[in-house]
Amino acid sequence: MARPYRPAVALSLVLACSPAGGEGTGGSSGSSGAGTTSATSEAGGSTSGTGDSSGAPTTTTTPTSTTTGGTSEGLTGTSGSSGATSDTGMIPDLPGETGWRSALYPVDWTPAFTDPQGRFLHDFSYAGYHNGEAEPGQDLPATVIDVVADHGADPKGEVDATAAFQAAIAAAALAGGAIVQVPAGMFRIDGQLTIGASRVVLRGAGAAQSKLWFTRSKDMGFKSHLSVAGALKLADAALLTEDGQARGFTVQVADAGAFKAGDDVAIGWVITPAFIAEHGMTGTWMAFNDKWQVFFWRTVVAVEGDTLTLDVPLRYPAKLRDQASVQRVSGYLREVGVEDLGFANAVGWNDAWAQSQVHALSLRGVKDAWVRGVASFVSPGAPAEGLGSGRHLQSSGVEVVQSKRVTIADSTLGFPQHRGGGGNGYLFEISQSSEVLTRDCVGRAGRHNFIQNWGFGATGIVWLRVHSLEGVAVALKDLDFGLTGLSEFHHSLATANLIDQSTFDDGWGAVNRGSESTGSGHSSTQSAVWSPDGAGVIRSRQFGHGYVIGPGPELSLELSLDIPAGAGTEPVDFVEKTPADAKGPLEPASLYEDQLARRLGG
Repeated sequence: MARPYRPAVALSLVLACSPAGGEGTGGSSGSSGAGTTSATSEAGGSTSGTGDSSGAPTTTTTPTSTTTGGTSEGLTGTSGSSGATSDTGMIPDLPGETGWRSALYPVDWTPAFTDPQGRFLHDFSYAGYHNGEAEPGQDLPATVIDVVADHGADPKGEVDATAAFQAAIAAAALAGGAIVQVPAGMFRIDGQLTIGASRVVLRGAGAAQSKLWFTRSKDMGFKSHLSVAGALKLADAALLTEDGQARGFTVQVADAGAFKAGDDVAIGWVITPAFIAEHGMTGTWMAFNDKWQVFFWRTVVAVEGDTLTLDVPLRYPAKLRDQASVQRVSGYLREVGVEDLGFANAVGWNDAWAQSQVHALSLRGVKDAWVRGVASFVSPGAPAEGLGSGRHLQSSGVEVVQSKRVTIADSTLGFPQHRGGGGNGYLFEISQSSEVLTRDCVGRAGRHNFIQNWGFGATGIVWLRVHSLEGVAVALKDLDFGLTGLSEFHHSLATANLIDQSTFDDGWGAVNRGSESTGSGHSSTQSAVWSPDGAGVIRSRQFGHGYVIGPGPELSLELSLDIPAGAGTEPVDFVEKTPADAKGPLEPASLYEDQLARRLGG
């Protein structure tokens, strides 16, 4: 079915297992699970991290003071937004606009705009498939391979269809790319499925019609039932000769001879003692100490002398002090997609809790990729009654790792069984990736419905019109209730991300998580929450500047720095509320869509 374009709308890297992500923020439990990730470079750079378990669940009660709007059920305490509200940039009688504007986003805004206090909004418009410049799947292969007609998959869910699906995927790869069509039906998958070639799209007839029922639970910890996985390789490291500037498009390197326009590159640096001390994280950030980490996944658009021009600006300073360098990247899968399918993998209650971080769908090492129109459904393998009855997923939903220019759209995931510590119950999860757009999606009853997780390098991510509700963190296996689980930034300083025009009936957190989850520490900086709504809470205590602009009247705001989650996050994050004399809502309704229109319009 044709889809209209919507402008609202990616050494060898070891991609086999997901890292641990523990809990604690936003009323969650304080346990963290185990797991590792690693990346190796021919030039000798590497990244690795190990998560470990930490004790019994804990909660933090914060001092109660004035809050903005309503309260969020199940929270352990609230703190006020006193002193954080700014004057607004009201511009009356502006043609075509009847609302109010942020002081940080005037009518003549450009990406270089900075206020006298050094505050600014990044240009977030590069998020998504082809940097938001095209609708996913605009150049799909003409070949269609039907898993039933061509490979004999059973559409009644009575016979294992793993081999038939994998054969269809292999045929698509052999053809140089194809649409693997899944007609209406229930398909039982007792094994695992892997897409390992570019231009392969797994497409159903609709999430309510084409359903994949994954039955396996044994030995599935840190694995996925459906994996779309490239094999990334980094090479030809070139040290920077000047500090790379935030919001800058160029980097100067010692020798650009190995680079040409069109090259995919990774830009990163060593997590040095000086970098850690600069952020007040000595003794907290330890998982990646003295290791080179990717902070930005980019493409070279021009080479002049030893200057590389990039497709997307840097979003944080890349310093010579930290041995900042550029490396070429190969091995991405590209133009891959999963769409219009239903997923379920819930099993017996004890079986689900025996494994950690079982994802229904994983995208690792991909660019210009997409997931759209997917939804979870009640698993036939879930208990008929009692604990775990009516559940959709074993523990986790969709993850995107070490990827760039990815769009996840029009999808709904919910009702995982395992919502305890160690990275479980995360429905839409993004780690170590650049320019990922999650739009028009719903996460329901997960531990963290929408989450940035594990490691440095989560940047330029946009969550647009997402709805998070009924988040709950479950402390013990045989409990089916717990504390409110917030969507959140979770680990290692995610830089310059946007939560845009979204609804939180549980909440969103961006705080100093301290030692939780193997030393998460500061989880976010320079990120913006634009026009949020709902009846939950926004906890914004970001390192340096953070922004909450145009919160809805029922949202609670927590900004006080007088608790551990606010340690070292000065100044108090910038907040703009709807002014009393406003004639209409915040303009524009979506920051991402307006920035994209500005960029594409020249």
